Amino acid sequence: QVQLVESGGGLAQPGGSLRLSCAASGFSFSDYAMSWVRQVTGKGLEWVAGINGHGSATFYADSVKGRFTISRENDKNTVYLQMNNLKPEDTALYICTKSAQADYVYIDQVDSWGRGTPVTVSS
Repeated sequence: QVQLVESGGGLAQPGGSLRLSCAASGFSFSDYAMSWVRQVTGKGLEWVAGINGHGSATFYADSVKGRFTISRENDKNTVYLQMNNLKPEDTALYICTKSAQADYVYIDQVDSWGRGTPVTVSS
């Protein structure tokens, strides 16, 4: 079955950086778009960034554009989220997701979810 396992979360200072990883298994990784979403305690999900199956197209929420970079290594079945210039409002549980399609990255086509890795941005 599909498994998505995130790692790399933790505590960072404002202006700092973190790199999240998501190891995927149980499906043909390069055939599907992948995305990161985040959830703040007591609030809804926010879609953050997505990448198509080939890795040739990336998409970002306005709130992270220019600061976050999504990438993937299909030979390693892994997707990454490089987060730079972190802000306190980036504090959330970051969840790796798999799309049901190769080129559609948004939340309405997510069919599998990881458990998430927590990120806290605080001085």
